[in-house]
Amino acid sequence: MNKTCLECGEKIIGRADKKFCSDACRNAHNNALNKDSKNEIRTTNNRLRKNHRILEALNTKDKTKVTKTTLIKHGFLFEYCTGTYTTKAGSMYFYVYDQAYLALDNDFYLLVKRDIK
Repeated sequence: MNKTCLECGEKIIGRADKKFCSDACRNAHNNALNKDSKNEIRTTNNRLRKNHRILEALNTKDKTKVTKTTLIKHGFLFEYCTGTYTTKAGSMYFYVYDQAYLALDNDFYLLVKRDIK
């Protein structure tokens, strides 16, 4: 049985379950599959990464208090988050991956890092 590469169509030599003729073809095929095809998705992912970098840079001790002005000055956009968590007391944490923020009084925010084990 003659198998051909999923990426370039060349004949495959080797194992019976092999799908690509080379690592370059395998990488090219997977990169094309995983590419953000829509501009909106790419923009949102870039924005989430930037928000995460900002929270990570400001939250050096895994629990830090900062002002809203500081977050905005660094370019943080509050409308981009990956999830929320509401405590029993009704406080809502907004997550950007493993970093989170909680609105406090007087335009202060508590930055925390979720310990992922």
